Amino acid sequence: MTGRPARAAAWTAGAAAVVAGGYAGLVSGALPLDMGVGRCIRPLGPQTLHVAAPRDIVFEVIAQPYLGRATRAMREKVQVIERGSDMVLAAHVTPLAGGRIKAVTVETVRFTRPERVDFRLVRGPVPHVVEAFLLTEQAAGTRLVYEGELGTDLWRAGAWWGEKVAARWEAAVAGSLAAVKEEAERRARR
Repeated sequence: MTGRPARAAAWTAGAAAVVAGGYAGLVSGALPLDMGVGRCIRPLGPQTLHVAAPRDIVFEVIAQPYLGRATRAMREKVQVIERGSDMVLAAHVTPLAGGRIKAVTVETVRFTRPERVDFRLVRGPVPHVVEAFLLTEQAAGTRLVYEGELGTDLWRAGAWWGEKVAARWEAAVAGSLAAVKEEAERRARR
């Protein structure tokens, strides 16, 4: 193949590589896109669950990977970059596509003991995410509520992307909440 067909094939292959690389970079958080134009905000959650454990224990389970000594499994998911007295900067790793791609988000995590943990996205697949875990003491344990918002740019195209990201994001949070519930209830039984 020579001449014009060869150039067309080369351009097509190059364009496909750029699109595939851009998509992988966007999904993984390696290529954050924050244009500040046409921002669409959508809610995350709320997700609510009852934990049969005191609020202090639930708070400690949430805070441990950030403020204390993380388990080996948690060290694979959460890497603290910088630690302060009530806030950390942490990278969160989420496997995607059967583990072939790892999405890495960087977030600030602020702790208001014992009732609240706030997250703010610094780098990730969308330009804006703020979230909170709210803990309320109840007679038979703790009410744990997750809520937040996710923002994307570029109007309708961004809103479409936000729906895709939000579905995965909320599923990851649901998994984290289930693990918090299980560990807090295990500690409370001891």
